[in-house]
Amino acid sequence: MTKPLHLRLPATSANLGPGFDALGLAMNLFLTIDATQAAENHIDATGRNPTLVASLNRNLILDTYRDLAPHAPPLHLKIHNEIPLGMGCGSSAAALLGGVHLANHFGELNLTPQQVLEEACVREGHPDNVAACFHGGLTVSSMQGREVTTATFGHALPWRLLLALPTASLATSEARALLPDLYSRADAVQNIQATALLVAAFAQNRPELLAIATRDRLHQPYRSAACPLLPALLPLVGALGIFSATLSGAGPSVLLITDRTTPSETLITMLRDTVSDRSLEVVETTIT
Repeated sequence: MTKPLHLRLPATSANLGPGFDALGLAMNLFLTIDATQAAENHIDATGRNPTLVASLNRNLILDTYRDLAPHAPPLHLKIHNEIPLGMGCGSSAAALLGGVHLANHFGELNLTPQQVLEEACVREGHPDNVAACFHGGLTVSSMQGREVTTATFGHALPWRLLLALPTASLATSEARALLPDLYSRADAVQNIQATALLVAAFAQNRPELLAIATRDRLHQPYRSAACPLLPALLPLVGALGIFSATLSGAGPSVLLITDRTTPSETLITMLRDTVSDRSLEVVETTIT
């Protein structure tokens, strides 16, 4: 019997505005997996969407596990999920990393940590969420073929994160279909400038740069119609210590970075009043 495996994989918010497919931020919301060898596959799930997480049909964790290690034993998984599904919060990246880790452990694949990361990135198709889920903090990543290069920092920044979650989800494939095939030079240059400034803001703990550094021309303007929380909440940047508002990944949720001087209850009430929805779910968290 292979010894049990414990995994704790964070939610992530990719892009942060202009850092398209390059930046990811890890958040203190986790997919926790406790795995043991079993006679047949079985999942006990708690937390968000437990019925969906516990399903053995089209389960990304188990599908990845079986695909990478087809001769590995069945598993009993105890999963506690805090990551919103279909909201641009890195649920697929966490599931893919979980599946690769499980295959490596129970299938005795002997993959190095870097190979685990790269296998999950290849399966995701881009490195931003996976790299941040793997390393934590703000992770900058580049992917050339299967080779993934990363740099990570910003774990200890004293910033508060607020995730505004709509009721309807949006598939990443649908969100990508909204994007154009070509961009102007002006749009490309603006995003390069903003991304460089955004990295500097995290590296130097300069949240006052975020309002400008999170401006984007590559994806948010084209996704706003499908993600109406963003245009509704963007005007709040600069009010009550709100440094930035961006789509979380491809959306439809919105990530706001704020200071900690204004009570979170005040900010959450303001968000709900702004969108005229007292039932809007807002999750408070931090960088991990």
